[in-house]
Amino acid sequence: MALLPRLRQLMRRPSSASRVGARRPTKSARRGDTLHEDALRSVLSDDPNNERAFRALAEIVRRRAAEPEGSEHDPLTRALPESEKQRAADLAVWSLGEELAGNPRAWYPLVEVARLSVRDDHEGTLRRLTTAAERDASGIALAEGIQVLREAELPVDALWLGVGHWRPREHDLEVARQLVHASIEAERPLEAKQHLAVLDAHPDASAVARLRSEMAEVIQDALQQHSPGA
Repeated sequence: MALLPRLRQLMRRPSSASRVGARRPTKSARRGDTLHEDALRSVLSDDPNNERAFRALAEIVRRRAAEPEGSEHDPLTRALPESEKQRAADLAVWSLGEELAGNPRAWYPLVEVARLSVRDDHEGTLRRLTTAAERDASGIALAEGIQVLREAELPVDALWLGVGHWRPREHDLEVARQLVHASIEAERPLEAKQHLAVLDAHPDASAVARLRSEMAEVIQDALQQHSPGA
């Protein structure tokens, strides 16, 4: 079962939905894990975009979802296919990301949920990445969102997201790099050149020069591949 339908099914079952991704103290839980989880949640409450804290907490909820309470004594649980364990772990991280994304400052959890939903929920993925980009003035969320779509082999969507939200003068130069790659993957090498051309207004001229030098060969190779005689 695909991830999104499975999540919806769980959400229709309150007894299950309430447990996905949530902290569930048990008699067998290690005290160190519980304290660590509480500390991570506290960090993320203050800064929902702390990548290290999110990844560490995601690992805890993944492990818990893949190895439910009592599984060490239940041979049927141990016999679950790895694909089922992976799906349960992904659902737990999805739930965690949705929970943290409720913070109006949060953009990183939205990107991570989008990464999980990109295959099953195209519209929802674009909506999450758009919201993430709008919440982050630095442009880092936008660059991450473009990369998520590129990795899913959706370069045209990546360009739609990037061009629609990019502020060349203000945003991190990683946005420009991601847009160049997305343009090439979408077989639009001339657009890649245009993305670099608009960086004249960026305040860090030396960084812009390095990026242009780095991308020059990549763009030239793409142009040659798409030339009439290629």
